[in-house]
Amino acid sequence: MKYYIIAGEASGDLHGSNLMKQLLDLDPEAEIRFWGGDLMEEVGGTLVKHYRDLAFMGFVEVLFNLRTILRNISFCKEDIAKFDPDLLIFIDYPGFNLRIAQWAKEQGYKTHYYISPQIWAWKEGRIKKIKRDVDAMYVILPFEKDFYEKKHQFPVHFVGHPLIDAIADRPLIDPIQFQREHKLDDRPIVAVLPGSRKQEIRTMLKVMLTQVDQFPDHQFVIAGAPSQPDSMYREIIGDRSVALIMNKTYDLLSVASAALVTSGTATLETALFKVPEVVCYKGNWISYQIAKRVINLSYISLVNLILDKPAVVELIQSDFNPKALNKALSDILDDYNRAVLFMDYYDLENKLGGKGASRKTAELMVDAAG
Repeated sequence: MKYYIIAGEASGDLHGSNLMKQLLDLDPEAEIRFWGGDLMEEVGGTLVKHYRDLAFMGFVEVLFNLRTILRNISFCKEDIAKFDPDLLIFIDYPGFNLRIAQWAKEQGYKTHYYISPQIWAWKEGRIKKIKRDVDAMYVILPFEKDFYEKKHQFPVHFVGHPLIDAIADRPLIDPIQFQREHKLDDRPIVAVLPGSRKQEIRTMLKVMLTQVDQFPDHQFVIAGAPSQPDSMYREIIGDRSVALIMNKTYDLLSVASAALVTSGTATLETALFKVPEVVCYKGNWISYQIAKRVINLSYISLVNLILDKPAVVELIQSDFNPKALNKALSDILDDYNRAVLFMDYYDLENKLGGKGASRKTAELMVDAAG
């Protein structure tokens, strides 16, 4: 069978790569053409566009890059038509993917959506497009099934969260060997995860690094995103005593004592590694003002959304400043606070279901493609 997959962000690349492995295991003769990243390319198939050329963050940024986005949409339609897949698979990235889904449905392609757009947070009106243009939806968060089926009468598959597989299946590392390999000392590690997009990294990292001199008993280590050059990080680091480790986020989290994390999938990854974290976010002022008025959520982190309580501290926009960050980091280094948070993390993992999300999804897709 022929599968065409569209993932437009780093998290989509991760989930897409695991899905591709399972598709190829179930359908060894599968032809896969995809938009994604390095992880998907390592699995096989043909990379059409890398997500680093697609990810525009915020309302203002999208507006400035509208011409590029429209060109990509036009090119994508042409590429799909030439490939003529048996199944078209969308992974999150709704602004782009829902446009393609409408066109694809009109052309008669089978449209499957893996990892729902967060329409429960904003743009709930997109449910009309989803019901019209998507043949099958695969959701990974427990509350999404009720949202779709009870509130909007649209049946979906709850397959569990693929991060559980990604983390459980990774090889264990030796902490001492890891420290030696990356020239780290024996102080506890504070992992710094400033995001994957250039503009957010520049914004977040400058504030995160204000804490380096405030916690001399800890060493700060930045998790470099595979889509960015290390030179960009080093420019921001300057002469600070901070380590930079590229493309080894999971290894770093497995040995970290605490983490400063930009809001996104990384907040959930950090929690599944049982690392106490401070969730941080600061974006373009205009984009944030717009978002604040249209997003209907009590929390921004997946950890708090799933648990439905403020388990991890969230520092958003003006609250994300050196003084507030200092207090929040001090709090998660406290033994009592850490013990409470660990219990919340175990509860979180139970709510997400067990292993096998990628496999369940692939089985359903292979059946549908046939």
